[in-house]
Amino acid sequence: MIIAEIGSVHDGSFGNAKKLIEVAKNCGADFVKFQMHIAESETSKKAFNPSYFKDEGRYEYFKRTSFNLKQWKLLQKYSKLKKISFMCSVFSEKAFDILIKLGVRNIKIPSGEVNNLPLLEHISKRKKIKIFLSTGMSSWKEINKAVKILKKNKLILMQCTSMYPCPDNYVGLNVLNEMKKRFGNNYSYGFSDHTEGPEAAIGAVIHGAEYVEKHITFSKKMYGSDAQFAMEPEEFLKFCNSLRKIKKIISTSVNKNNLKPFKKMKKIFEKNIIAKKAIKKGKKIKLSDLDFKKSKNGIKAFNYKEILGLVVKKNISKGNVIKMQYF
Repeated sequence: MIIAEIGSVHDGSFGNAKKLIEVAKNCGADFVKFQMHIAESETSKKAFNPSYFKDEGRYEYFKRTSFNLKQWKLLQKYSKLKKISFMCSVFSEKAFDILIKLGVRNIKIPSGEVNNLPLLEHISKRKKIKIFLSTGMSSWKEINKAVKILKKNKLILMQCTSMYPCPDNYVGLNVLNEMKKRFGNNYSYGFSDHTEGPEAAIGAVIHGAEYVEKHITFSKKMYGSDAQFAMEPEEFLKFCNSLRKIKKIISTSVNKNNLKPFKKMKKIFEKNIIAKKAIKKGKKIKLSDLDFKKSKNGIKAFNYKEILGLVVKKNISKGNVIKMQYF
């Protein structure tokens, strides 16, 4: 299942948000994911400001780019119209409560909220929703604590690395395997990808990730924290196709004893037994009498030992295909 992370790349434009839903669906995503930021509920005005916000504070940014209740309803409705599942990240209890009232059933807990135990405890009371828990900046101690709180919920554990872009040596696909060892079949597993390119996500699918999340944008030149590390539509389309292809490859077993698909190819490429020289009636066949070449019919080279020592009952000309009726 592929999650197109829209996040805040819409930059507060309702039109952009709607169009990104459409683009994600056309590219082959199963989910669109937004972020519900309510500035006064999640950050103080004096909070640490990342380097990519040079012209405005985070508080001001969240205020400027957030949607009102009516717009959230319309975005959810538009997702349903486009037949793509709607998901949203929460950064406060208020955001969570709003989404629940809207009927949203796919909730993402972002990496920065894993240590927000009061929020996790609040979320844990809702048992019928899917909770995607990102682990991008958490230790096993912190993850274990979060899982313990959410253990009765429908939980999807997401391996993630909170670096933008994420270097290859920090992808951590080994963590997916470790999660399965620690938590077993009680939960589903996924991968939130912050790398540039499709390779890490393909590796995650091979390691058993059932959900893969990737940022999507109209253009890498758009404003904000996510766009420059996101995939543009053409790239995202190839990304979705690649994941579906690798999933089909690893999910389909091949029976090497079933040669039916290769019937024509075996006729074209495999070798049969040919008379290397003229062989007279009454002669016992030796290996030196035989050659192995492509031909329309005859005895397969694979079975050549079956005719060694047999007596020829008719003359065989040089270059003729050798058949069992000749013995």
